[in-house]
Amino acid sequence: MQTRESLRPGGFHGLCGAEVVEASLGLIGSGGEAEIVHEGGEVPAPQTRGKRLGLVRAAVVGQLKHEADGDEFAVREASRFGWVKLFDEEVEPMGERHLTGAAGNAGDDTRADDGVEEHVAQRRRRFALRKVRERGVDLPVEISVEAENIPIDIVYEDADIAVINKACGMVTHPCAGSPSGTLVNALLYHVKDLSGINGEFRPGIVHRLDKDTTGLIVIAKNDKAHLSLSSQIEKKTAGRYYLALLDGNVKENAGTIDQPIARHKTDRKKMAVDKDGRNAITYYTVVERFGGKYMLVKFKLGTGRTHQIRVHSKFIGHPVVGDPLYNGKKEFGLESQLLHAYRLELDHPSTGERMAFCAPLPDTFRKTLKKLRSVYH
Repeated sequence: MQTRESLRPGGFHGLCGAEVVEASLGLIGSGGEAEIVHEGGEVPAPQTRGKRLGLVRAAVVGQLKHEADGDEFAVREASRFGWVKLFDEEVEPMGERHLTGAAGNAGDDTRADDGVEEHVAQRRRRFALRKVRERGVDLPVEISVEAENIPIDIVYEDADIAVINKACGMVTHPCAGSPSGTLVNALLYHVKDLSGINGEFRPGIVHRLDKDTTGLIVIAKNDKAHLSLSSQIEKKTAGRYYLALLDGNVKENAGTIDQPIARHKTDRKKMAVDKDGRNAITYYTVVERFGGKYMLVKFKLGTGRTHQIRVHSKFIGHPVVGDPLYNGKKEFGLESQLLHAYRLELDHPSTGERMAFCAPLPDTFRKTLKKLRSVYH
């Protein structure tokens, strides 16, 4: 198996453990939503070659790795959930009173203070590690990112960019539960050069699609192209369009969903509308209705939050058909959401030329629409 040594994992990197209308495609007579991975700024220094210890966000319920770096990472991760704050405000004050003057010799204030500080730090680490164990998140594991001969549909490629029509079931980059078999593994085999801005686990990745969301994703082949593309996404000059089949029948023919999104408070696999979340804007247009039971909807992303279209659709009471996370109904024998990134518009990073790419609906999506049309039209 071929390996691209310069893009093997390096250092500690936190990883995750995520539409022209159909008529223009000639189809009628019309988490994964994208997420900005890099938002501009200074380009990180190149990393050295060779296999080193990396991080994947993994749901680990077994043993903890009690290495120094792992401990410090756990403390940082525990801080995200307020566990270190809890320790400092509620647990440690009592412990500190017990410890005062216990370390060092009598009258040696410096040694006593140092001893107490060191003991507090050790207790904080143990407290954080226990909380991480209870929550089962984010521990260091050793992985490598290797090139894999996985077939991919390369819609377009030049010296700066590649546009891929991603298949259902393919994770964009290595993450929890998917250390291999991802789009990144395939890119390392099929594409000669990839940008390095996002590190060695995400070479070329400017935005993402959920595992079971199909369609177009643009890849940067050098850092200059990467900065240009991420800037276009951030400034909303790049167009990302989706088609989805939704349950129900919204009254309006078009509208805007402007609701903030954050990680679900109890189910960490999900996102949810949350007043304390990051702003999220989705534009929609109804393309076709099916007897008030279903509707084909075109979406345009105003922002790029994880699971954005899926969460916003559920919020308005019309979840994506087949969505295993946000739609409880089993319909049409589907095991994944009917959500397809069908159109991508961008300015070429080198020439400035406006480019547009389209990807036809996958077979499962087309067959479901055909079945609905036979019943309701």
